[in-house]
Amino acid sequence: MTGTYRHVIDQKGRLFIPAKLRDELGDSFYVTKEVDNCLVVYPQDVWTEIEERIAALPRSKARSLQRMIFGSAEKCEPDSQGRIVIPLPLREYAGLEKDVAIIGLSNRAEIWDAEKWDAINEEYTAESLEEAMEILGI
Repeated sequence: MTGTYRHVIDQKGRLFIPAKLRDELGDSFYVTKEVDNCLVVYPQDVWTEIEERIAALPRSKARSLQRMIFGSAEKCEPDSQGRIVIPLPLREYAGLEKDVAIIGLSNRAEIWDAEKWDAINEEYTAESLEEAMEILGI
């Protein structure tokens, strides 16, 4: 998944997921909290991998992860217009009120409040891109 898409959440908490991302996410996918006060969207195959990794952990370590990741997750299936409903607790966590940026990140996507995303995106400079490319050996 790649790209940045701008959309609006309506008063019912519905968000349009771009067709390009829906094609890659599949018929159903999972939305849950991400560490930077945004939401993360996982396709079924990645979600299954996360479940398997957590299940393989000792229970003492898995409990917190299960609560944080699975307890706040929502399984989503876009309606005929390509929209999903983001539950109020997830919208509140990410500060999603109206304008939203949906970011494709390889095997997942993130959903950001547009202003927060713009502020973070301003931090990326030619120098920081160059440093990242050096790390990757590109």
